[in-house]
Amino acid sequence: MPDDGSDRVSIRRLLALAKPEWARIALGTLFLGLGSLVTLLYPQGIRVIVDEALDSPDTTLIDQTVLALLAIFLLQGVAIALRYALFTIAGERVVANLRQRLYRALVRQEIAFFDQRRTGELINRLASDTTVLQNTVSVNVSMALRSAAATFGGLAFLLWTSPQLTLLMLVVVPPVAIGGMLYGRRVRRLSRDVQDALARATEVAEESLAGIRTVRSFTAEKTEGDRYARRVDDAFGVARRRALVAARFLGIASFAGYCAAALVLWWGGHMVVAGEMSIGELTAFLAYTLIVAFSLGALSDLWADFMKASGAAERVFALLDREPEMAPSGGERLDRPRGEVGFEGVGFSYPARPDARVLDGVDLELEPDRVVALVGPSGAGKSTVATLLGRLYDPDDGRITFDGHDLRDLDPEWLRGRVGVVSQEPVLFSATVGDNIRYSRPGATDAEVEAAARAANAHDFIAGFPDGYATEVGERGVQLSGGQKQRVAIARAVLKDPRILILDEATSALDAESEHLVKEALDRLMRGRATLVIAHRLSTVADADRVVVLEQGRVVQSGDHEALMAEEGLYRRLVERQFVAA
Repeated sequence: MPDDGSDRVSIRRLLALAKPEWARIALGTLFLGLGSLVTLLYPQGIRVIVDEALDSPDTTLIDQTVLALLAIFLLQGVAIALRYALFTIAGERVVANLRQRLYRALVRQEIAFFDQRRTGELINRLASDTTVLQNTVSVNVSMALRSAAATFGGLAFLLWTSPQLTLLMLVVVPPVAIGGMLYGRRVRRLSRDVQDALARATEVAEESLAGIRTVRSFTAEKTEGDRYARRVDDAFGVARRRALVAARFLGIASFAGYCAAALVLWWGGHMVVAGEMSIGELTAFLAYTLIVAFSLGALSDLWADFMKASGAAERVFALLDREPEMAPSGGERLDRPRGEVGFEGVGFSYPARPDARVLDGVDLELEPDRVVALVGPSGAGKSTVATLLGRLYDPDDGRITFDGHDLRDLDPEWLRGRVGVVSQEPVLFSATVGDNIRYSRPGATDAEVEAAARAANAHDFIAGFPDGYATEVGERGVQLSGGQKQRVAIARAVLKDPRILILDEATSALDAESEHLVKEALDRLMRGRATLVIAHRLSTVADADRVVVLEQGRVVQSGDHEALMAEEGLYRRLVERQFVAA
């Protein structure tokens, strides 16, 4: 990417995030100025001590000066501690707020956004990029202000001590400053590449750790280790280039700085011999030169850090500024929803695969207290119908209605609150059983949670746990069996009390006993609701009021089980194949 001023915009926006902490930062700046002033007084103490030692046998002034310096150093230590604490706490608060804003911005994005980005990349933005920014808005700002104050204050004292020597020293400064600017831009580009490479490594780690059971089952530990190692080596290669760039600049800057000091010593020595300045003044001048040199060096390093932060800030602000193509809320809310759904000539392709038509001219109706079953071969588009019904995507053609209203006109948040889903592999969060049931209605009471669990045939096994509803289920619910997870998911749907129920392969992965308990719970859950059942096992849809058969995204048959079995068609062939396989 070209340097078009976006780095300055990113840094400006980044620093603007600190506005809520202005009081703490202002107080920190006051202590920063106090500490910098004390630093600039130190060479004057050296000048007095050196000149007094050479000119007078009386050490009284030397003793007084040293005591004054000790008092000054104590004051400086207190000022540094307070400055660091104030700036660091302010920075931590700014970055904490930034992480919260970034996460909220991410979870607002439409599902298609996540289809085209890997989880590891987004986690890297939340973790790595914000960590890079953390020092920028806290300690680095403090150090930059301190170094800038020391640089300009030191230059003022240098001019006051000897304008002639100061002008000689400044001959070296402009080339170093220009080099620092060029170096900073190069580091910014390389730092962005490093962060991108680390994001790719994080993606691999996130995938393999999340699927560690699959990795172990296929004895793929070495394969995954090698894959992660390649990604890390890529990141190391970019980081190595960045280190070499930094090494070249620092070496040149160091050489230039010491050359400037040598020039000052050479010319200052001649001035002392000529009687144009005292040895104490020359010593003080050298001390100020070192202060300025170290401060300029620190500013160069900080400039590189700011450029690193600028690369991270670009990505963070790009996510913060992104408006979701499908707003998470906003639109019409119906007062008394009945739960009547209609698909009218619906066509759809996933945004990540626009050329692959998944649904083509689908017509479908759902009515309260009626069960519609979707069947068909894998890839026919059954789960896509359920996805569109929850408005995770909008159809490309046709429309979907809820009680006669186009879903696009309804508030997505309200709509999803009327739709309940129980899937083949329910997602449970790393929390307690009670928290997972309550996820569908956070304000539910303990009694309501228990009533939902009883309706889902889950209360008995939950009560058998030592901690009952406070039992931790582990990541993705790994502490529970498949049947237990399914019944917790059903309890969650019961508590939600949806108008439309979607059962996506809800019993296909269960043993006979678990399936019996789950089906019994599902039968209770389906009463009075419009229910869409998606299944490969046709025995689970034989009792549906209507069966809709999909093939290659089209409705090819529709009717009840007996009528479809009487026809020569796909449904009958699917049933016969299952009986033969059995």
